Amino acid sequence: MSFFDRFRKRTTASTAVRMYEAVTGAKNRFDTGRATFSTYASEVSAARGTVQGRARHKAQNNALARAAKEAWKTAVVGPGLIPTSQHPDPAVRAALDASFAKWAKRADVTGRSNFGTLTANAVGDEFIDGEAFARWVGDQLQAIPAEQVAMDLTTMLSDGRQIVNGIEIDGDGRVLAYHIHPARPTDVFATYAPPVRVDAEDVLHLGQFATGSYRAISKFAPVLLRLDALDSLEDAQAMNVRMAALLSVILTNENDTSADDPLQEGAGLAPGAILKIPGGWKVNSTAPQQAQQSAELVQHMIRTIAAGLGIPVHLVDGNLTQANYSSLRAALVSFRQTIDAYQFNVLQPCWLDPVWRRVATAAVLSGEIAAKIDDDLFAVEWIPPAQPWVDPEKDLKAQVLAIDNGLMSRKQAVAAQGYSIEKLDAEIAAHPAITSPKPQKETQQ
Repeated sequence: MSFFDRFRKRTTASTAVRMYEAVTGAKNRFDTGRATFSTYASEVSAARGTVQGRARHKAQNNALARAAKEAWKTAVVGPGLIPTSQHPDPAVRAALDASFAKWAKRADVTGRSNFGTLTANAVGDEFIDGEAFARWVGDQLQAIPAEQVAMDLTTMLSDGRQIVNGIEIDGDGRVLAYHIHPARPTDVFATYAPPVRVDAEDVLHLGQFATGSYRAISKFAPVLLRLDALDSLEDAQAMNVRMAALLSVILTNENDTSADDPLQEGAGLAPGAILKIPGGWKVNSTAPQQAQQSAELVQHMIRTIAAGLGIPVHLVDGNLTQANYSSLRAALVSFRQTIDAYQFNVLQPCWLDPVWRRVATAAVLSGEIAAKIDDDLFAVEWIPPAQPWVDPEKDLKAQVLAIDNGLMSRKQAVAAQGYSIEKLDAEIAAHPAITSPKPQKETQQ
């Protein structure tokens, strides 16, 4: 290399690297000046497929990832979110609730589940893949894998329209349609078929979208490399313990000067092994140093993984040895706030409300319900599943105290238990509480 080549190499600025770290093979925290982040749209487009595949692998092979997914899905959906119509007419309100409950039982076009299961699966898929899709087939729903929406389709169209990663938008960014590959889950031999345009009204798209991006990325993006590092650390610690447990006896015959290898190809030590070594061979062993404070490091990594996923650590590792009432309550209160925000800011506008509008409109058009198609018809309140109490007696007394002092309505308290106040009052009226007869006072003779 000439002097000028060396000079040019030294003076050339390093190329900036933009990407989610979860896409790389390893993380280099000291790569100063090269790690940058471009627009969300370009970064998600470049990284989504790889991150999705790696997140799916972890969810199926890593116990912590699987536990986090199940904890999130159970907390968000549980036995299902119950819709209660807010129509001003009580008769229409009751009819809408009954019509939706009847439809929910047959919501799945495959006939294998109901609307609650479809919602739970969508929430779980969104947690792993970053997004979940479903399309209307008649008056039923069909779940669609995220990769079936043409991620590689990006092009400009006429009238200011464009397709961005399989999603067609207009000049203002309004979603017009989805371009979906017609592949079916039952296809054994996958064949390519061009994507089919499906109107946005016929597609449900659940996800948390960064500004300017129309596709979403897995929640595992910040923790994938740490999960991989934790797996490697546990494997290393397990091998270290196995090596420390090896106790072998080596017998050396000084009169045997054979030069044959005393160990077969790939053979190693085993607990209680007796090895015969001929003369002329020297035995050297390595004693790996025991890692100090490895348990603390493992716990620290688990805590950061749980924090990155937004799940309380005890729901990820199942370890309650250091938990008490105060710590559990603090963790669950914060987690409930996260769940509430997701339910009402993501799940409801992206998934629940569009389904209610579709089912309610179909019920009116079919003549099943006599009502106008207006905002009153679409007014609905979704009652989430009741969140578990840390101390039921204390929490219930706190609710009663809040109601008595005008800080909470009875309707809010009932909704927090996952019930509709109208249905609860109807059940109480139909099945009044049985009061025990008061003991009579003894009369003095």
